[in-house]
Amino acid sequence: MADVSSTVPSIVVYVTVPNKEEGRKLAQSIIKEKLAGCVNQVPGIESTYWWKDKIETDSEELLIIKTRQSLLEALTAHVKANHPYEVPEVIALPISGGSHDYLKWLKESTRE
Repeated sequence: MADVSSTVPSIVVYVTVPNKEEGRKLAQSIIKEKLAGCVNQVPGIESTYWWKDKIETDSEELLIIKTRQSLLEALTAHVKANHPYEVPEVIALPISGGSHDYLKWLKESTRE
């Protein structure tokens, strides 16, 4: 049986960004601050949403951020402070299982 004490409750966080450059800049700042162990940048998504009384559709990229649950508040504040959108998307989903080695690495790659 895996040693659960070597991992921490972890989450996946979705953040959309307007383009590759903004995504890369935000991803690097998140990793530099040790707010996440890994950020995947997925190009080519199209988002349709309600904004300021009308339907908008834009090309975006999606950041998939893996981190500790305990860092969500700090990560959210960091995204808000470094994101070009007035209301950036920050949505967290729990990681309910997975590779013990990966989850251990995630713990070791992030700040307390």
